[in-house]
Amino acid sequence: MATSIYAGLGTSFHGGWGTSVGGEDYGMLVKSVPKHVRVAKPVRSQPMMKNVNEGKGLFAPLVVVTRDIIGKKRFNQLRGKAIALHSQVINEFCKSIGADAKQRQGLIRLAKKNGEKLGFLA
Repeated sequence: MATSIYAGLGTSFHGGWGTSVGGEDYGMLVKSVPKHVRVAKPVRSQPMMKNVNEGKGLFAPLVVVTRDIIGKKRFNQLRGKAIALHSQVINEFCKSIGADAKQRQGLIRLAKKNGEKLGFLA
């Protein structure tokens, strides 16, 4: 039965392996391929941590004006201190009500979202 299946199939291969890869065609193939290929580095955009509500919110204009008056470096220092104090208040609150670490992290994330919506992180 196997012979009847293969009997009708013809082959289109008319040569040996030596002539197709290692024979006379090999020299022309080597000459057509460049020796050195330069590949540029892929361009990756830098990830940006940006507030989606930037410039929006009730307190955003006040935050922007304050930042322009005192300077960006000093403003970021004050903002960092304010965020640290607020996190301490949240931590103390969680200790007083007996909340675990997961609930505390949830409250901190909620405070950040509210700060973004209100414009404190503009």
